[in-house]
Order: sequence, then structure tokens, then C-alpha cells
Amino acid sequence: MGHSPFTPGVAAGRLPSEAMTRNFGDLHPPLDAHEATVAADRCYFCHDAPCMTACPTSIDIPLFIRQIATGTPEAAAKTIFDQNILGGMCARVCPTETLCEEVCVREVAEGKPVEIGRLQRYATDKLMAKNSHPFSRAAATGKRVAVVGAGPAGLSCAHRLAMKGHDVVIFDARTKPGGLNEYGIASYKSVDDFAQKEVDWLLQIGGIEVRQGQALGNGLSLDALVAEYDAVFLGIGLAGVNALRAEGEEVENVADAVDFIAELRQARDLGALPVGRNVVVIGGGMTAVDAAVQSKLLGAENVTIVYRRGQDRMAASGYEQDLAASKGVRIMTHAMPVKVIGNGAVREVEFEYTEDGPGGLTGTGERFTLPADQLFRAIGQKLDGAPEGLALDGGKIKVSGAGRTSVAKVWAGGDCATGGDDLTVTAVAEGRDAAEDIHASLS
Repeated sequence: MGHSPFTPGVAAGRLPSEAMTRNFGDLHPPLDAHEATVAADRCYFCHDAPCMTACPTSIDIPLFIRQIATGTPEAAAKTIFDQNILGGMCARVCPTETLCEEVCVREVAEGKPVEIGRLQRYATDKLMAKNSHPFSRAAATGKRVAVVGAGPAGLSCAHRLAMKGHDVVIFDARTKPGGLNEYGIASYKSVDDFAQKEVDWLLQIGGIEVRQGQALGNGLSLDALVAEYDAVFLGIGLAGVNALRAEGEEVENVADAVDFIAELRQARDLGALPVGRNVVVIGGGMTAVDAAVQSKLLGAENVTIVYRRGQDRMAASGYEQDLAASKGVRIMTHAMPVKVIGNGAVREVEFEYTEDGPGGLTGTGERFTLPADQLFRAIGQKLDGAPEGLALDGGKIKVSGAGRTSVAKVWAGGDCATGGDDLTVTAVAEGRDAAEDIHASLS
């Protein structure tokens, strides 16, 4: 069983393996055929469906739900994949509660929306289980496109370009493709190695080569890519992490939440992952919630999310905040870290209360401390090493139209570009739309 739950400091094996397995099981178990039919029957099939408007990829939601209701889930999946080739992952990780389901007529009238996300998973899982690809390539065009980044934007762009008959080479810095879907999402949202299975399935379209371990500035130059390929798409995400700007943050056991989540996603043995007894997470977005909840599931006793503004300003949805609370995570608001205290390793964190005034966020002067043997930063990510010559806007690659950058033959999309909003589904839409624009320009 390893350590007892009362091991001080950061330790592995806080819980027995059976508890780990249970804790990291599927957050929303899949619907069976009967449940899917019942769920689909609740849809009004609205003519001017607000759910479609709320979906960043504009999936024809009433049509795919009608197809499930009439017993043709594979046709429903094709409807989904026409707009969103990563519809399987989006069904698992999309904050549907603030997108399609929030505007569902059933939600507005009854407070219980049609379960669009779970129905989408039901349909896409059915088709993907057949391990056959629903799309085929057009005749070869002889054009070659470089895609930098194998995350949702890059994969979506590459698939659409391959469908149009272009040859695509994807370059990615990591050892496995998938980007955020593989490295950045809580384990309980994507079980059974789904992210890799989805990439393998997507690549069945053909015409796409993936080269791992290559990044801009490290073996790759934008100028060389522009010279060698007919077009370039950048879906490089946000690899840099904002600094805490608190005294003493360089001590041991202070880490970036994204690194913790990535390590957890790649771990074969969760019992070997060390976690603190008292964990503090700084931030208010999905990453903060994912890191906090998973710390709790690994056996941390006390986990606290601390956010500098009010709870209504948190980027994490109400659903995600409720999920954190249901797992025993405490959320504290209106406080900012000022000092990390510890001799060698973090022992406690000093905070100052904040208030929002006309001049923005200010400290009140009143301070308090929280015990912490592990501290995670989840305070936003930034572009790391944008290629020279690209115009930036607000720290992201400036794009116009469907992802056109300031450099000829170069497009960008996803989190690295203006318009990206830290959602898989938005990245998919931007990659797809850039592919259509690249295709039009190559034709």
C-alpha cells in the first residue's frame, strides 16, 4: 500500500491502488444504446438551433441527434466529423455547460439540457470502434504543406488539407502527437489512452507524415519551411508559463500545473506519483481545477485553489468549480501570493487579500498564510519563442481572416494565435478554417 495518508511533505503512494483506479475512472461513463435513445428523444430539433450557434465548430447538432434517435449513430458521427474531426475528444472535454448545452431550449425551460456532449461521444465512439475512416482523399494536388504542432489545431488543419489531396508533414516538439489533448487534460476526462487512439484514427486519411521531436528554433526555422513548402500552418500552442512574481518561488516543490498534469497523463503507475499533504494551486482556470482535483484524487489531504479576483471572474466554468468542490477542493478568492516560505522546499505561502477597484486589482495590506508542501502555478500560459518577422498582438501571433499571419504563405491557429481561447473545440475550428483558406490559395 506504500505510505500512509499522513506522510508529511510530498510523497508517492498515498492511496491504495484500488482507490487510485476508482478515482481516475471515466468522469462521465458512456451512454448505452437505450440511454442514448432516451436522451436523443428529449431534443426538440429546433429549426434555428441555438446550440449550433454556440458550438465553435458549428456541428449540426439537431441533425446528429435525430440520426441517433432513428438508430443510425454512425451517420450521426459522420455529421459531427464533417465539422469537427476531433469530435470524439471534444465530446469528452468540451465545457458543453457553457456552450451548446447552456443555450439548449430544454435548459432554458427546465434547467436540464439535452445531454449533447454525451450523445456526441456515443455517436463518435460507435464509428471509431469500427476502426474505419469516414473520409477519403481527393486526387493528389502535388502541393506540400508544413504543419508545426500536433495539437488540436494542427491535427484538424492537417486532416482537412489531406482530404483535399495535399501532402502534409506535421512537426511536433514532443515525443507523442496530440498536444493539449495528450498532455494537458485531466486523466479522468480521457481514459484508456483515447487521445493517441484518436490521432491514429485521424491519420488513417493518409497523406500525413508526423515528425516528432522538432520545434521552431530547435532544428526548424520558419524561413526554411516557407522556402521548402507551399504553405505553413503554425499551431504551436502556448509553451511558456507566466511567473508567479512572489518572493521565494524558486524553492523546491513549486511547479507549473501544466507539467504536473502532463506527468500524470503519461504516468503508467499513479501510485508512483508524489503529491503533497497540503497542496495549494494558484489560478482560476481549467488548468487550476484539473491540477487541484487530481491532487485530491492522488491522496492529498488539503487542496486549496487561490484566485486573485472574485469567483464570478474565474475562467473555470461553474460546472468545473462545482466538480472541484465535490472532490473536497477548497476555493479561496480575492487573494494573491506575495511570498513562498520554506527552507529548501516550500512550507507555507503568504497571501494578501485583494479588492477590485476603479484602478484595477489592488492589495488591501491584510495578509494570511496557508500551509503548503506543494505549490502549483496555473496562472496562464504565453507564447514561447515566436518566430522572428511575425507580427504579434497581445503576446500572440496576429492573424486576420482564417488564420493569415503577417508573413506570406504562413497561417496560424489555436492558442498561439489571436482568437484562440484555450479550448480544444476552438482550436479545431481554427485549424479547419485555415486549411480551407490554404486550399483556396493553393488552388
